[in-house]
Amino acid sequence: MSYDLVIKNGTVVDGSGLPRYRADVGVRHGRIVTIGRIRERAREVVDAEGQVVTPGFVDGHTHMDAQIFWDPLGTSSCWHGITSVVMGNCGFTLAPCAEENKHLVVRNLQRAEDIPPAAMEAGIEWRWTTFPEFLDCLDSLPKGINYGGYVGHSAIRTYVMGERAFEQPASEDDLRAMEREVRDAVRAGAIGFTTSRSPAHETPDGRYVASRLATWDEVRRLVGVMGELNAGLFEIAGEGVDRAPGDPGLRDYHVRLRDLAVETGRPVTFGVFSRRGVPDVWRKYLDLLDETAAAGGRMFAQVHSRSLSALLSFKTQMPFDRLPVWKELRALPLAEQRRRLHDPELRRRLIEASGESDGRRPVGAEAQAADYDWLLVFDTVEGPHRTVAEVARERGQHPAETMIDLALEKDLDLFFLQPVANEDQDYALELMRHPRAVVTFSDSGAHVSQLMDSSLQTHLLYHWVRRKQAFTLEQAVRMLTLVPATLWGFADRGLIREGMAADLVVFDPETIAAEMPEVVDDLPSGARRLVQRTRGIAATVVNGEVLLRDGKHTGALPGRLLRGPVVRRG
Repeated sequence: MSYDLVIKNGTVVDGSGLPRYRADVGVRHGRIVTIGRIRERAREVVDAEGQVVTPGFVDGHTHMDAQIFWDPLGTSSCWHGITSVVMGNCGFTLAPCAEENKHLVVRNLQRAEDIPPAAMEAGIEWRWTTFPEFLDCLDSLPKGINYGGYVGHSAIRTYVMGERAFEQPASEDDLRAMEREVRDAVRAGAIGFTTSRSPAHETPDGRYVASRLATWDEVRRLVGVMGELNAGLFEIAGEGVDRAPGDPGLRDYHVRLRDLAVETGRPVTFGVFSRRGVPDVWRKYLDLLDETAAAGGRMFAQVHSRSLSALLSFKTQMPFDRLPVWKELRALPLAEQRRRLHDPELRRRLIEASGESDGRRPVGAEAQAADYDWLLVFDTVEGPHRTVAEVARERGQHPAETMIDLALEKDLDLFFLQPVANEDQDYALELMRHPRAVVTFSDSGAHVSQLMDSSLQTHLLYHWVRRKQAFTLEQAVRMLTLVPATLWGFADRGLIREGMAADLVVFDPETIAAEMPEVVDDLPSGARRLVQRTRGIAATVVNGEVLLRDGKHTGALPGRLLRGPVVRRG
């Protein structure tokens, strides 16, 4: 047999959790066809001596719905071993929507997910109205990695109701029309249906995103469509009843989620994080997973491998940006800001103003008011990271002045971490260890100037495996491959087995690590975003073709649209 690709001399960690073994992996027509000692010729060879060969990593929580149009590689995710992503989370999708109404779906994405409307306007050629047409459009796009997508509640609502979607409950006619849209989307290949009831999701003018106007009965009706089809997942951004201790709404919300999973027979999933203000609420979510399983429903949590932190810097956002004196400074070009930050009088005014409130409630990953005991100096990827308060005490300064000086010492090329959730890493570890949890939730494609969590998979490998030895390499690879592939229904991915799709990663477990994030202005229209590369990954293979060698694109674009369960079962 001749091969298109052979990965030779590597140690296979096959995704199952079973012990590693030494073998070559042969690929033909995009599939793994041989595992063992391969002597036959191949069109291309990757020498994996001293490295491991694993299945490609799967990320179930991204927002690449817009990015796919201008960035077929799926950066930064592809640099971290991700070969398949699921987009359309939290109810935010670009379809169904006619071009003349695209401002409605852009409005949902703009503030809630920090995707610049100018980039969407410049980077997207609108060639669809319905969700099936949108999937056909995605199918035709060049793709470096594989993409699957949910249909989003907010988009369905604005498609059916127009501006009323932001103002009022749905009528019976509206509900029937929305049910038809969910049915058509899932039949065409949507992975499932998503919604948001989160207080963190607002439009730029401070209104609720469209799905937040929905009653729970509306949600039940739409998830019920998937129950009738016996296909699709339901993903939800929660109701915010877990942000204050003892909120009486929490149990009611959990009972509704449990009952929805049981009555529809569809898997229900959501993010679970610990928060220092409500330190034990996350345990109630883990109890809910087990309670739902005992009642006959399917439910799993999406968890993070580290703290969920906003990245602050003078190049992106700072906690003080909306205060008048700061706002005036921050409107200037960066070089001019740097010059003026040396002005003693301006510095005095900036520091004096830093404790004021701008009266606006930050949402999501927008910079919060400065709590210097929880602002960390992000000078290395791995840490440990010192707090601004600690450094300020050493220097005998006001903490805001310390932030200015630290940034100037690095030519304003310095980040500060502002943890939003998962502040306690012992809790993060406990969440990852739960058998009904999956490590994902990068939010890649969204929060483009606020977060950089595309590296959460490599963080698991270099922090929790290599440094902390909390997991074996076999356990961690399973967590990033077979587990998410199974939960999202990608039956031919997530394992190195003959007949499986040849999505593979070759890396050195002793050196794999994320690099420092960077700020780049490479979005359409020149808009700004954060990116983060990695080291230690020798090759990333998608559908049998080498996409990246040592982090550099080979020119191949082998990615595919991964359609959902109705299409897969024919």
